[in-house]
Amino acid sequence: MNKLIAGSCCALLLSTAPTFAASIYRCSDAAGNLTFTRQGCPIDQTAQIQEAANPTPSSGKAVPLAKSKGRRKTPKEESARSLTVVGAQDDGCGNRITGSARRDALIKKQIHPGMTRTDIESTFGTPDTVATRNGQMQYRYSNAKGRTRTVTFDENGCVRGKR
Repeated sequence: MNKLIAGSCCALLLSTAPTFAASIYRCSDAAGNLTFTRQGCPIDQTAQIQEAANPTPSSGKAVPLAKSKGRRKTPKEESARSLTVVGAQDDGCGNRITGSARRDALIKKQIHPGMTRTDIESTFGTPDTVATRNGQMQYRYSNAKGRTRTVTFDENGCVRGKR
C-alpha cells in the first residue's frame, strides 16, 4: 500500500507542467537606479511587477527579443544627418596609411610608406644597424640567410616611399 501511495505521489510530481514564467520586481530608487529582484522592493523604492517568460528552446512559438518603437527611418532621412568629426588622430606622418592597412602590414610583416618607426620596430624588432645618411635615418635588418632589409625614414620618423 505504501508503495502504491509513493508511486502515485511520484507520478503526480512528475506529471506537473514546469513553470516558465516568474514574477520579477522592478525596483527604482530616487536616483533612477534599477534593480530586478524576486523578493520585492525596499520601502523607499518604487516597485513594478514584470512577468519574465523564459521558454525552453524549441518549445513552441518564437519569442521576439525586442519590439520596435515607432516607424523606421528611410535612407533619405538618415543621409540628411551630417557627420561632425570632433578630433582625429594624427600619426605624425600625415596619416598616409589607414588603420586597417597599417594592421594588415604589421601582421604580414610588410613595410608601407607612412608607417612610423614604432610600427617598424614592433614588427621587426630592434634593427641590427642604424645609419644616418643625408639627414635620413636607415634601419638595417639581416636574416639568417644573409639577406638584408633597409628601411629609410624621413626627418619626421616616417617610412619614405620608393622613388
